[in-house]
Amino acid sequence: MDILQILLNGIVLGSLYACIAIGFSLVWGVLNIINMLHGSFIILGGYLAFFAWQYSGVNPVFLLPIIATALFGLGYLLQYFFINKVVMSPVLTTLTLTFGLDMILYNLMTVFFTATPRRVTLDLGTVNLGDMYLPVDRLMGMGLALFLTALLFLVMRASKIGRAIVAVRMDRQAATLMGIRVNNVYAITFGIGAFMAGAAGVIFSMVFPITTNLTGTFLGKAFVICVIGGLGSVPGALIGGIALGLIESFAGYTIGPQNATTVGFVLMLFLLIVRPTGLVGVKGYE
Repeated sequence: MDILQILLNGIVLGSLYACIAIGFSLVWGVLNIINMLHGSFIILGGYLAFFAWQYSGVNPVFLLPIIATALFGLGYLLQYFFINKVVMSPVLTTLTLTFGLDMILYNLMTVFFTATPRRVTLDLGTVNLGDMYLPVDRLMGMGLALFLTALLFLVMRASKIGRAIVAVRMDRQAATLMGIRVNNVYAITFGIGAFMAGAAGVIFSMVFPITTNLTGTFLGKAFVICVIGGLGSVPGALIGGIALGLIESFAGYTIGPQNATTVGFVLMLFLLIVRPTGLVGVKGYE
């Protein structure tokens, strides 16, 4: 396979990975919560897109805002009424709570949707660039993933709620003294994480088959990307996602796709030793 083809595949895959991890990174960096629900949120978004497309014929691109907003509402409610009760507890407590909630959501999806792999088949053809080619659905998925990443970056930098989230992340007590409703900001942050996860699920349903058996895989990749790029950072998630996509693409070609994931985890362990903050992370958010 041509080196440029491998590079292109890695960039496209990495863009999709960034969309997977960005919400997970935000929740972990701001709330100090390892959200075990994240993988299930992604699959739920994908399932909703598939069944809506199957029964209505509507292109998932047009359904994405609706499904992502529904996931935002679910994430907001879970954080506000459940997780906020223990948000200041040790990490093990919040991890156990989100793990329990994940088990509930995972089993509900398995019961109602089954674990049969499903994919939205749009059959949009391929784009040829010389000797390189790429399916249009993957290019469209990459474009949506990069657009959502850029949109979240602008929200965090230019909006009032974005500045409030950054203030809470930097110093909760000072933010409280400035009149910021910290619990509400936490719930909105968790909702944004669920929003991005749901959007990623819609995108993935157009590119790869989805099933509840992939919840752990998506969660693991989000974890690796956060370690590579750095916590709570939109650019960090993008850089980490593209780095992982390139690594898996080249590793899949050289040592086989069945071993590509292992290379990503080895890199994660290496970075934990030599640079715990990640490539663009901030000290104090290891």
